[in-house]
Amino acid sequence: QVQLVESGGGLVQAGGSLRLSCAASGRTFSSYAMGWFRQAPGKEREFVAAITWSGITTYYADSVKGRFTISRGNAKNTSYLQMNSLKPEDTAVYYCAARYGTLRVRELEYDSWGQGTQVTVSS
Repeated sequence: QVQLVESGGGLVQAGGSLRLSCAASGRTFSSYAMGWFRQAPGKEREFVAAITWSGITTYYADSVKGRFTISRGNAKNTSYLQMNSLKPEDTAVYYCAARYGTLRVRELEYDSWGQGTQVTVSS
């Protein structure tokens, strides 16, 4: 497992942007696929985006496709989620997650999680 710490959340107006970061500790970060999930109040946690260990392949939930971009910097042991054109319905606690091996979209297939960072989008 790796240890993950998210940062970059905050309050932003609709149409604005935020970039979330996920710092990982551990020597084999480059072997892990990374995912971002979110949980809105009263709702279940849902998949947002994921990226392979190489950074070549990405996958997005339909609700964020074209607005969010996931990336990673293996030299810095960091994953990023660039969020543009934010909407009030993007308001949630955002979690990064890691799994050894290939990209997956189900949260049960990730075994390392950060503590979450709050993103609030005002209308």
